[in-house]
Amino acid sequence: MAKLIDTRDLSTAKSADFRHPEKRNRPDTPLLRKPDWIRVKAPVSSGYTETRSIVKEKNLVTVCEEAGCPNIGECWEQKHATMMIMGDTCTRACSFCNVRTGLPAALDVDEPRRVGEAVASMELKHVVITSVDRDDLADGGAEHIAQTVRAIREAAPQATIEILTPDFLRKGDAANIAIDSKPDVFNHNLETVPRLYLSIRPGARYYHSLRLLERVKERDPEQFTKSGLMVGLGETKEEIMQVMDDMRSAGVDFITIGQYLQPTRKHAAVDRFVTPDEFKALETIARAKGFLMVSASPLTRSSYHAGDDFQQLRAARQAQLKNTDA
Repeated sequence: MAKLIDTRDLSTAKSADFRHPEKRNRPDTPLLRKPDWIRVKAPVSSGYTETRSIVKEKNLVTVCEEAGCPNIGECWEQKHATMMIMGDTCTRACSFCNVRTGLPAALDVDEPRRVGEAVASMELKHVVITSVDRDDLADGGAEHIAQTVRAIREAAPQATIEILTPDFLRKGDAANIAIDSKPDVFNHNLETVPRLYLSIRPGARYYHSLRLLERVKERDPEQFTKSGLMVGLGETKEEIMQVMDDMRSAGVDFITIGQYLQPTRKHAAVDRFVTPDEFKALETIARAKGFLMVSASPLTRSSYHAGDDFQQLRAARQAQLKNTDA
């Protein structure tokens, strides 16, 4: 997992030495002991090593590493890696996220090509492309996302593509550029319930994010939409169900629900660890509300088992259409 700060003398360290400069003066939050159901083994397999080699060879950034994902060993063993484009530095300062924050470097114009080559080298059937927030760019990075989708289509036409995008807040119609690149899945995470946005996702706006997902369906009804929630931050069951209703009103096809895990003592504290039985109950509720696909478990993340889930998602739509025709 990435470090919060450099180990050098803090009295002489500069702002750039800190992974999260905006968090360094915050008081420490308590760390709860993790229950057995979310403990994972350290990655050691040959498949993991091979995936890591390809990622490093192509000079790519992955959210698996940057966000300290607990599933990295399992996913990389199966050659499933979520590419994070537009650099490793985010312009937002969400209190749940371990991705580096600060002023990003200029876009790497060769990155889309390298991502396409990596997808081809790994022979991926389904690829997830995410990014940092780039509020410094006029279009929020929408054109770079679209270029990456096109590069993958050219290098690996067999692969289906899922993009996990920023919210394009205050970027006008820039989101349309990403939508019109026609990924197979357009994913944007709401992350938490509206009441907690100010403390957990202060740079975002709940209803703007919801409207983004709705816009995808309006512009391209055939495109699958997906969104995710973290639980264990102090939200109530009723608030979770309201977010589910909001997502369904926006036409979201696929919901993911996972346990929030605190990266460091400077991040938002875990309020509680939600039990596996509670996740099963949330899955049942979500399916009853009409989602085509639901992934709800302590270790669920946006791109966890994304390839298999996409196949189930597509099959669910086909079954739905068949029932409608009948």
